[in-house]
Amino acid sequence: MHDELKQRMIEAGRILEQAGQGDWTRGHISLRVPDAPDRFYMKASKIGLEEIAFDNIITVGLDGEKIEGEHGRHNEVYIHSEVLRARPDVNAVVHTHAPHAVSFSALGKPLQAIGHPGAIFAEGLPVFSETTELITTADRGRAVATTLGTHGAMLLQNHGLVTAAPTIEQAVYLALSLENACMMQLWVEAAGGAKALGKPEDVQAKRKHMFRDEMFKATFAYLVRRLKRS
Repeated sequence: MHDELKQRMIEAGRILEQAGQGDWTRGHISLRVPDAPDRFYMKASKIGLEEIAFDNIITVGLDGEKIEGEHGRHNEVYIHSEVLRARPDVNAVVHTHAPHAVSFSALGKPLQAIGHPGAIFAEGLPVFSETTELITTADRGRAVATTLGTHGAMLLQNHGLVTAAPTIEQAVYLALSLENACMMQLWVEAAGGAKALGKPEDVQAKRKHMFRDEMFKATFAYLVRRLKRS
């Protein structure tokens, strides 16, 4: 059931791993079950993002408990369950330990619109700083969801990133873009900090161009084609 949706989840995992966000077995992806909004498909524990397959995708309830599947669930399932519970508009959640995002979060500075990726987050990037530990309880998951609010992406202090979107294409796009934006700012910070960021109206125009459903789909489709060439 929902094989097309699960195939996009498989592709998303491979895309994220190829982009350097794999961190061995420690990233997660979830997708809400279309005809059962109180359930979601999730990458199983103890496998890499690039190892997601039809036979190791599990089904989980919004209480964080596994419903179906032979494999175990991640301890940080509550990032997914509580964001999906709080956000009926969200169908896909990504959590990775993207290295530049983790490093940037340690600076304690706001993300700047240095390039195209940074402009995507010009309307704000929440940072969850209540703890740098794993999100292994429903209470912590709810706190993450509260910090995320209505945004599509956030940083977990010294931990990683979370993206949440109506589609897996958008959630992956935001994860890749946030990691690139953090990387660019780390480069600039190492050179003494940004001295020229452009006019605010230019940043907003760039964000409008970059933040479109057409862009999410086209980027994801390109990345799938690139996977097939590798």
